[in-house]
Amino acid sequence: MITSHPFYDEHGDKLREECGVFGAINATDASAATALGLHALQHRGQEAVGITSFDGEHFYQRRGLGHVAENFSSPEAIAELPGTMAGGHVRYSTTGGAGLRNVQPLYADLAFGGFSIAHNGNISNAETLRAELVAKGAIFQSTSDTEVIIHLVATSRYPTLRDRLVDALRLVEGAYALIVMTPEGMIACRDPLGIRPLQMGRMGNAVAFASETVAFDVVGAKFDRQVEPGELIEVDFDGNVTSFRPFGEGAARPCIFEHVYFSRPDSIFDGRSVYEARKAIGQQLAIESPCDADLVVPVPDSGVPAAIGYAQQSGVPFELGIIRSHYVGRTFIQPSDGARHSGVKRKHNANRALVEGKRIVLIDDSIVRGTTSMKIVEMMREAGATEVHFRVASPPTAHSCFYGVDTPERSKLLAARMDVEPMREFIRADSLAFVSIDGLYRAVGEKPRNSNCPQFCDACFTGDYPTSLTDLSMKQDGAAQLSFPVNKVA
Repeated sequence: MITSHPFYDEHGDKLREECGVFGAINATDASAATALGLHALQHRGQEAVGITSFDGEHFYQRRGLGHVAENFSSPEAIAELPGTMAGGHVRYSTTGGAGLRNVQPLYADLAFGGFSIAHNGNISNAETLRAELVAKGAIFQSTSDTEVIIHLVATSRYPTLRDRLVDALRLVEGAYALIVMTPEGMIACRDPLGIRPLQMGRMGNAVAFASETVAFDVVGAKFDRQVEPGELIEVDFDGNVTSFRPFGEGAARPCIFEHVYFSRPDSIFDGRSVYEARKAIGQQLAIESPCDADLVVPVPDSGVPAAIGYAQQSGVPFELGIIRSHYVGRTFIQPSDGARHSGVKRKHNANRALVEGKRIVLIDDSIVRGTTSMKIVEMMREAGATEVHFRVASPPTAHSCFYGVDTPERSKLLAARMDVEPMREFIRADSLAFVSIDGLYRAVGEKPRNSNCPQFCDACFTGDYPTSLTDLSMKQDGAAQLSFPVNKVA
């Protein structure tokens, strides 16, 4: 039985972006706009949602588990969040785990007034900083890495809030896109490498910030520009917008997986249409790994643009050989193992009339553990496909991410344990191929990867992490002293 295989874990067989953030200031309906913006970013986090608002005197907050629509669809919910400034957050959990106390934005009353923070990313030295703060008497209310930033701001000795925030961020490593609210206005900032995305838009006199440009489309805002790596933007209640570059200007390393999977296809990332980038990846995949087949079939929905590109480049017809149900509940809340294991078939069903008797090229964005890929190949064979060839619109995912993406530990990544041919045997395909790292770079408009100074963060493919990983190093050192095995980074 496939379900008994040690790799079988359908929940977690996709890489998941951990968070999405949205904020608006000087907006008549700031909280309503924030709820709409978060709804457009729901794909970036489906476990919990929160919104904090400010009416010029007081902060208000509403947080809940579940989707945006479950928590903010009623006029009564929005009415609880008055004011012309609001910031919100959707999340999955990795650092800190699940639970209402970790739902963002996090809020604290500090010496200079209220402080609200929404964070997309992951602080890779949070545990080390937390231990130092606790030793000095800090009391934490959550287990989120984001709360470390609040404590660092609170204990900074700089006189202004902006300088306190910069002082705090100089001590953290990793990835962050932040929306901060204080009684003086809103601050948006991005880590010096720009690993996590953050965009800026305008709604008349209002200024908005969001993880993706698609959120601006939904709220009727006009995309202005991206927040640059290492940039800090302040917006006050008089409408003044001020930009600072406290960390200097270095070589950016935005996450290349935004192009592959995380961002919605109708977003713009790093100056390029995500949809067009994914089509180009599919075209590059067809150039590198052609296949004698009858149909190109995407694994919906994330494989669709790449499959269109593959079909256009190869001349093999594109068909929807798999139909996805959009009305399936989250598999991890089902009551039994049997219900969980049936998740793939409940989400995807073979279009038998199309695929029977055909040689199929399946296109997907990635292979993580490989269990879902194996089930989909099996489903195609059961529907009568004579050959099933698998093509992947990213290089093999062989390394864990420590910058805000939910990846399994490295020992559970299929590509960390196997070369391509054993992976092919594992998923039971007739052939298997991945786009090359240089091909991926070309497809998103860059020159081949510069190994001395890569243009993106691609650590999940290459193991080339752009920052220190202090917490991981400390764990590995401790494990070595205790003589038990750990998963090495590279």
